[in-house]
Amino acid sequence: MTSDNIFAQLIARQLQIGEPQVAATLQLIDEGCTIPFIARYRKERTGQLDEVQVSAISQHYARLQELSRRKDTIVGTIEAQGKLTDELRQRIADSWNATELEDIYLPYKPRRRTRAQVAREHGLEPLATLLLLQREAQPERAALPFVVGDVADVEAALRGAQDIIAETVSEDERSRQTVRAAFRRDAVITSHVVKAKADTDEAQKYSDYFDWQEPLRRCSGNRLLAMRRGEAEGVLRISISPDDDPAIERLHRQWVRSTGACGRLVAEAVTDAYKRLLKPAIETEFAAASKQRADEEAIAIFAENLRQLLLAAPLGQKRVMGIDPGFRTGCKVVCLDAQGQLVHHEAIFPHPPVNRLMQATLHLQQMVDRYRIQAIAIGNGTASRETRTFVEDALKTMPDTETGERPERPALFVVSEDGASIYSASKVARDEFPDEDVTVRGAVSIARRLMDPLAELVKIDPKSIGVGQYQHDVDQAALKQSLDMTVESCVNMVGVNVNTASPHLLQYVSGLGPSLAHNIVDYRSEHGPFQSRAQLKKVPRLGPAAFQQCAGFLRIPGAKNPLDNSAVHPESYAVVEQMAKDQGCTVDELIARRDKRQAVSLQRYVSDSVGIPTLTDIMKELEKPGRDPRQQIEEFRFDDRVKDIADLEPGMELPGIVTNITAFGAFVDIGVHQDGLVHISQLADRYVKNPADVVRLHQHVRVRVVEVDQRRRRIALSMKGLN
Repeated sequence: MTSDNIFAQLIARQLQIGEPQVAATLQLIDEGCTIPFIARYRKERTGQLDEVQVSAISQHYARLQELSRRKDTIVGTIEAQGKLTDELRQRIADSWNATELEDIYLPYKPRRRTRAQVAREHGLEPLATLLLLQREAQPERAALPFVVGDVADVEAALRGAQDIIAETVSEDERSRQTVRAAFRRDAVITSHVVKAKADTDEAQKYSDYFDWQEPLRRCSGNRLLAMRRGEAEGVLRISISPDDDPAIERLHRQWVRSTGACGRLVAEAVTDAYKRLLKPAIETEFAAASKQRADEEAIAIFAENLRQLLLAAPLGQKRVMGIDPGFRTGCKVVCLDAQGQLVHHEAIFPHPPVNRLMQATLHLQQMVDRYRIQAIAIGNGTASRETRTFVEDALKTMPDTETGERPERPALFVVSEDGASIYSASKVARDEFPDEDVTVRGAVSIARRLMDPLAELVKIDPKSIGVGQYQHDVDQAALKQSLDMTVESCVNMVGVNVNTASPHLLQYVSGLGPSLAHNIVDYRSEHGPFQSRAQLKKVPRLGPAAFQQCAGFLRIPGAKNPLDNSAVHPESYAVVEQMAKDQGCTVDELIARRDKRQAVSLQRYVSDSVGIPTLTDIMKELEKPGRDPRQQIEEFRFDDRVKDIADLEPGMELPGIVTNITAFGAFVDIGVHQDGLVHISQLADRYVKNPADVVRLHQHVRVRVVEVDQRRRRIALSMKGLN
């Protein structure tokens, strides 16, 4: 059986997906197809697997390939030692469990010079073998012949033999499984404060874990990551341990077969093997495994939060004013045209200590009028509430236009500032606005986030967007891979206007990447807007394979062929054209007329390469070509009664915006400069296993104040019975 067949079989069993579907997906991956392309345009070959399933197959495939390379290394190492038997080679070939594989390899693994190795060098291995047989009535007499050279006496000989036995026990697969079973069954994670740090301010955030213990299997990912962070900061000491006595007793039953003197020596060696070698090794193993599970949980939450943030409702192409609020340094105001280009910026000072309220009001009104502003985006940081009140008052007193008409009031939105400062100081921002300072760039980012969150947020490292849980404590490589896949998924789900997209957005389109994205922008700058998808083939280095992967996700509004502004792939254009011909109309008319589309019999167009799944997708797309799957944006305002945490009282019901979702609940901004926590138990009147099942990022919710701790600035909220 080939490795591909083995991989398909293993993945199918693990994911409970049909083996033919997995095999077809692996073949597409090997052909260089991306996950979005496979999920969208190869449904016939995969049996309609969705993007989540295709992604899971891809991840398992990568792990199996890595394991296969590890097996090759192990076989090579053992073979070089001259110890590779046919049976051992077959055991390694048959094993696809990483832990089992390392257990097989352990006795042959190159290691540092251990106590057992020293004992072997002193010629004590035969004595260890003799003791393990446990037949000698007087082990001291059996040890006498070994008292030579560096072995000083009988006691030293027996001690060296016990070291060899201890290492033998620790490397035995059955022994390791026994200790693992003990850890799985009853391991407890324990946390204690480092006494020297107990009274420091930095330690207080970990006060819940100063004297903490619980079964490891019940320890949630967020608690484990919190403890591990405290350990990394030198505040806590963490240990994982089962009940030692039962574990040692089980090992004794495996190894000790005599109640005599030899049996007692072996028992001592087995106990030493457990305490000195086995337990620390398995504790490290379980610590790593529990950390990995916690990482995976945290990364999954981060990825889902990022997905929701990227797919937040866009305002669209409107003329927008962006305001980065501030007290002492004033409010940075920018005005953008409908394409997101900066047309004006200035600073106004409506708040103390400068307090030029009248001047600020006049300037704001003039900017709104001059640039015909349709919406205003206000950052949610310092002075946000005060700035919104100022803007609302300024708009209420807007003078009539020259024709005597009341000016249309721009819609007001509060926008998250998370990551805006990172963007404003980045190379991306400097390239976009080389002549502007960081304050202007930050305000532009706030305005553009309102217009199209996806297009703007792809310019920022996802870890800086502020929607994660312990994002700096998890495996950074795994986090980056997950977040990059999430961004790629969102970009391709929405589709990209090839004539307006930045290179930072284009690089996430299926089949492109940074180099081709820049080539597209350069070609666009030199030759003008793309008129058709086919024109993409003229972009340097964008060959047939890249075109196949990217074309369906790129949109060209106003193209001569309306399908160029849809999710219909160019490889299916002929099918749509045949449908239109059969209905006696053009493709434009087929899109415009529902009766023509309803008259199409999909079965007539089934072929070897096009099946009902693709045809069904085509018909859905023809109903609304190029439709944006994101929701419509809504205005929001906080309760005017509360502006600071001191204004809060238990029992108050307030509007809020969900700002972050974690495993233990959701954080909600209620407009008092400190987010409140809705614990998972307070999210709904029913049991909630996953907060993401109840709330989404930036959702507008009603909350009830449960408790306020002003000293620690903690606010407990509830959503029960309110949403």
